[in-house]
Amino acid sequence: MRAFIFALLLASPAVADIEKARDLMETNKFVEAREALWPAARSGNADAEELIGVMYALGLGVEKDPVRAFEWYLRASMKGHPGAQSGIGWYYEVGIGTQIDLVRAYMWYALSAIGGDPDAAISQEEVVKKMTKDQIEHAHELIADYKVWMYPFR
Repeated sequence: MRAFIFALLLASPAVADIEKARDLMETNKFVEAREALWPAARSGNADAEELIGVMYALGLGVEKDPVRAFEWYLRASMKGHPGAQSGIGWYYEVGIGTQIDLVRAYMWYALSAIGGDPDAAISQEEVVKKMTKDQIEHAHELIADYKVWMYPFR
């Protein structure tokens, strides 16, 4: 129990910094928001990583860079962040920041839906229309591989 409380106390500054960054983003203070997010993102906080991805995707306080956006979204996605997973799915679907890969697009949309993103299932339904039967089967194999360790209880 003591370890849990200690971990919670350590996490609190990152949560506070992320909330501060969101407030700054709402007032168009993107450079300050990035500075507030940076320590948490560099420490592996998925929410901070996803928000930095948004900043690079849209050019908010940084130069627009789809490759860097993709990389930040991917970091957050690998930690189970549903919003970032849906973003990665879209990047793979349209080939922004990476090459088009419908198998991976479908996989990330599916994982995002499992994680609770309500719009991911709609995206998944759209991308599957562009896929072959073999691609769909391959995507389901990947989903099974990722789901086991990303969402072990779902």
